[in-house]
Amino acid sequence: METRRRFLARGLRDSTLIALAPTLPGFLARTAQAACPERDGRILVVLQLDGGNDGINTVVPFKDEGYAKHRKAIRLPEKRLVRINSEVGLHPSMAAAGRLLESGRLAIVPGVGYPNPSRSHFRSMAIWQSARLDERDHTGLGWVGRGLDAGPPTRDGAPAAMLIGPDSPPPTIRGRRSISAALDRLDDYALVDKEAETPPIGSSSAGDDLGRFLRRSLLDAYTTADRLEAVAGASGDAPYPESELARRLNLTARLIKAGLGTRVYYLEQGGYDTHGYQIPQHAPLLEELSASLRAFLDDLAEARLADRVLVLVFSEFGRRVAENGSKGTDHGTSGPVLLASPRVRPGLHGAYPSLTDLVDGDLKLTVDFRRVYATVLEGWLGLASKEALGGAFEPLPLFHS
Repeated sequence: METRRRFLARGLRDSTLIALAPTLPGFLARTAQAACPERDGRILVVLQLDGGNDGINTVVPFKDEGYAKHRKAIRLPEKRLVRINSEVGLHPSMAAAGRLLESGRLAIVPGVGYPNPSRSHFRSMAIWQSARLDERDHTGLGWVGRGLDAGPPTRDGAPAAMLIGPDSPPPTIRGRRSISAALDRLDDYALVDKEAETPPIGSSSAGDDLGRFLRRSLLDAYTTADRLEAVAGASGDAPYPESELARRLNLTARLIKAGLGTRVYYLEQGGYDTHGYQIPQHAPLLEELSASLRAFLDDLAEARLADRVLVLVFSEFGRRVAENGSKGTDHGTSGPVLLASPRVRPGLHGAYPSLTDLVDGDLKLTVDFRRVYATVLEGWLGLASKEALGGAFEPLPLFHS
């Protein structure tokens, strides 16, 4: 019999067992005996802007003479910007993000990228997701997954990381030992009947190990499903905008409030590849992003959970400084990264790259993206970053002590 417990039979239990097959024996022993993390642990929400967001028209250096020079058709009027300081402002549609800034909940790091940048969506995203520059190191594992591998397991068999969306978990949250899963709606997956008899354990030594693992996984799945059933039955009182991103952030907030135990959530918002007629495309995307983020943080604040949650917003690359002939922008390199939480040090961190001193028409790299990742892993999640990032990178002072 199927009930509203429709999550883990295909979505969590089966997919994660398949993903874990190469490392199952070692993982089995560690998972069965390890202690669970405390219930008040910190949570990371990663939000990927697909397509290459135009960071220059998101975080706008309106006083830079290169802005008016290179962007005659798509330049945003200074008087309409949401001011960050006397030289930089947010896109006019980001009023909600401006309120986050005013309330001390938004930090912005400009000029973030990596050396020898690629203009390919696929290669650049692989670099951002894996934190590896060499294509030979793009093995399907990511910086979050590797970081979680070194941390303690979650309680009740909950996945350590979860994509909130209709696809498979991205490489970012995949590790060798940590479990990742995907969920788009609470009724997406059917869970086997809890009253059904659990499978018997095999008699051979190898079968015994595997049988115990499967039995443990099934019991953990039931526990997690109970939590998700409570989420499905609960009403969400907090107001959210009518958008797909807002719906997914609302679901994320409900899972956090239910105490699921997942440490990292991953979401995506598409549509940022604005080669033509950028102005009417870009504004509603940024409005959706801004309003959804504010609703999410306000929701968690109402539940007294906001101090535990950090949102990291990034895109695979920025856009060229100069507009193109179609009133849009082409693939660029560096761009801003946003971090939202009551625990961030608000405002702009670092100087904005010059729009006149360029490298092949692009912004100069001022912050290696792996420094942002090191900051998040070490300073927020309390995880070692060197192995996750393939080297040592100095964290940024982005959080209140």
